[in-house]
Amino acid sequence: MIHWGIIGTGYIAGRFAASLKKEPRCTLAAVSSRNLTKAEEFAKKISAEKAYAGHDSLLADKNIDAVYIALPHALHKEFSIKALKAGKAVLCEKPATLNFAEMEEIAKVARAEKKLFMEAMKPRFVPLYEKIKSARGEIGEITRVETSLCNLMELTGKTYHTQKGQGGALLDVGIYCTSWLEDFLGEITGVKKVSVKIENEIDYYVDAELNFGEKTGRLECAFDRKKPRQAIIYGTNGKIIVEELHRPQSMTINDKIISVPYEVDDFFGEIKHFVNCLEEGKIESEIMPLNSSLNCAKILESISKNF
Repeated sequence: MIHWGIIGTGYIAGRFAASLKKEPRCTLAAVSSRNLTKAEEFAKKISAEKAYAGHDSLLADKNIDAVYIALPHALHKEFSIKALKAGKAVLCEKPATLNFAEMEEIAKVARAEKKLFMEAMKPRFVPLYEKIKSARGEIGEITRVETSLCNLMELTGKTYHTQKGQGGALLDVGIYCTSWLEDFLGEITGVKKVSVKIENEIDYYVDAELNFGEKTGRLECAFDRKKPRQAIIYGTNGKIIVEELHRPQSMTINDKIISVPYEVDDFFGEIKHFVNCLEEGKIESEIMPLNSSLNCAKILESISKNF
């Protein structure tokens, strides 16, 4: 049985906890918040065994095997490293870090401590994704990937989305796009063009043309507009269109529509895979390894340097 701790008590933490309950090899041992009352209320809501005031207190709990980090982006590196050094396996919400240097620090610690760290890149673990990977031969050699994840969001009140340093569309939703580009095109080799809309030092729209050796990629993301949320994989003999690239259940391959529903929900696949890795004694996922997170961080940073 894997004893989990959830660091953070926001909306995403609640959705994760609900999915975790469906994995019979897991139990929710504890949650933490900066505020004890909030932690206790959240623990009661999701049926966690303990509630801690302060994330360091949760990490000191020797009963906990793994933690899910559901904090604002700027806190991911700090508590990922603290958790790894405390002997915990870490599943960290995307984006794992604010930049490439931070991801390098996490990778270094994870490898030194020989503890599992995985960025929670949900699309790679839904049942459809394996179908996409196996269907690549139908479109020939991949030449280009276009990704777009644009949301029209009402960003009012206190939210990390609009906080300088950790906010912006590129980090929050563009990270999903980078995962597709990294997995199907490899390591970025250059930035051809970047268009960006910035208000109060926050990027609300980004459109970037990128080079991956002889292949090309496009990343488009937004907080201020609604568009089809797709990944399009072009090959020498056709293309694959993936709908809702951050939560994919449907694709079209050369006019043939294929739908594959979730197993439970969009969180469950990554939880199941992470637990499999732990039970098999792995310190890296073969689906979302450290190098993939490093490459994704490099793509994001290559784009943001051109703002």
